[in-house]
Amino acid sequence: MTTHADLVLLSDRVLWMTPGEPVGHGFVAVAGGLIVGTGAREQAGAFVGSDTEVLDVGSRPIMPGFIDVHAHMEVAARTAYQTVDVRAPGCAGVADVLDRLRAALPEAVDGWLVAQGNLFFDQKLADRRLPTRAELDSISRDVAIVIRAGGHLSVLNSRALELAGIDRDYAAADYSITGMPTVERDDAGEPTGVVKEMDNLLPLPQLSGTALRAALKEGVHDLFTRYGVTTVGEISETVEGVHLYDDLHEAGELGTRVRVYLWAPGTVSLEEACRHREVIPLRSDEELVRIHGVKMFADGGYSAASAAVKRPYVGAGDFCGHVALSAVQITEALTLTAQAGLQLAVHANGDRAQEEVCAAVAAAGPLPAGLPRPRVEHAGNFLPEPEVTTKAWRDAGIIPVPQPVFLYTFGDFFPVYLGDYGRTGRFPFRQLLDDGWPITGSSDVWIGSEDRATNPFFSIWNALRRQSFRGEIIDADQRITVLEALRMHTSNAAATLGEEHRRGSIEVGKDADLIVLDRDPTRCDDDELLKVQVDEVYLGGRSVHRRTATA
Repeated sequence: MTTHADLVLLSDRVLWMTPGEPVGHGFVAVAGGLIVGTGAREQAGAFVGSDTEVLDVGSRPIMPGFIDVHAHMEVAARTAYQTVDVRAPGCAGVADVLDRLRAALPEAVDGWLVAQGNLFFDQKLADRRLPTRAELDSISRDVAIVIRAGGHLSVLNSRALELAGIDRDYAAADYSITGMPTVERDDAGEPTGVVKEMDNLLPLPQLSGTALRAALKEGVHDLFTRYGVTTVGEISETVEGVHLYDDLHEAGELGTRVRVYLWAPGTVSLEEACRHREVIPLRSDEELVRIHGVKMFADGGYSAASAAVKRPYVGAGDFCGHVALSAVQITEALTLTAQAGLQLAVHANGDRAQEEVCAAVAAAGPLPAGLPRPRVEHAGNFLPEPEVTTKAWRDAGIIPVPQPVFLYTFGDFFPVYLGDYGRTGRFPFRQLLDDGWPITGSSDVWIGSEDRATNPFFSIWNALRRQSFRGEIIDADQRITVLEALRMHTSNAAATLGEEHRRGSIEVGKDADLIVLDRDPTRCDDDELLKVQVDEVYLGGRSVHRRTATA
């Protein structure tokens, strides 16, 4: 007996994202939040009853909602509040940055003026340098000024250094959650104002309560839902933020499923993360928001020259970055997360960090059946020795999680920081797919991200066009097809979360997370992909976004 649907969508172009024929005309029938029928247009009538809403979208394509497996939604949403945007190219050079900060002084909060600069800010400004401590002091010595250039590196004025307790006698902590902290000093031993991997040690103003709730509601919609992202792997920032996702879903005010990876020890300790049901009890349906895993940092970022690589950084002697997690710590994390039924995700930017993490995972032995495999975040962005590093991945059974958006963000700058070693193996997506790695695309949106980072079509454009910030085409032979790029953001992404049975393609029995586009991306040239708009978004069959004529 055929079930009468709550909603039937019909289209001349359905991107099913299934094996075989991924595109064709047809219908999608939805009941109780699930897909209950699919097929050719002429078969849709069997699912239409007196109360069924029927929407014929004509030539506009229907496809499954996008899945962003690695994002920092709370951080990105907070950045829209209490933060001055000084990113390039909006600010072309240091003088523009100083002018914008000077104009924003009345916006200081609790004695702090916090600014957002890009990753690799020193390379993207026309001056090819960061603003100095003295230049920031020229704006104010009474207000603490900090430019957070992508989360791994910040520039502080004298007042900010004073409030942070950073002086010539300051001894940096051994570990700052995102990597090994560094305070740069001049020849006299005085702090220059540049600090690395220390953002979480700075006493910056915080957003909380109703203001944070409003920021999350607005930020999730504006950064994700309106771009068709219906599931996000959220790297947690605060316990309060996790509770607010729960509250927003309880109130029916969030249009994106949230899979929380608790940042340990940034948000909670590893032990607390594995006791999350008592430490962070949630009320919403787990299909909408749940604690899904644990995120840990094994090294830092390239922009801070703290990713752990095999060759020295240019001008740094024999320094190759630090690996901040020991094999014992990784084994402990694997054991505890497995017992708690959580997926472990380890940030490992550099090739050396990835190989050491994988060696520890392999030595720890296989996980219990049914658990998602461990993830290595950023694996696949830089592979100067692909055979060596991917063998380590394979031996460990990990899931690599690269970010195509970083090709634009900093594909130019590997050679600047690593010399000739940085010229090969940049985002080798063609090779990885051909070798059988079902890689994903994700935003890793954070403070300092490019303004299009959360739009999956920007990520897809990167995977095809491969054009960097400075306009360089990087390794054109590593271009992939648009269907492969769409799978990276749908079916492959669902598998990375261990949820391929619930979402990622349009099939009977899966959640009705669906989007309607204004044009067919499979018929667009590369640059037109950046113009694709999402007209409608459905989460479990419920309309959560409809584009207006002016949007």
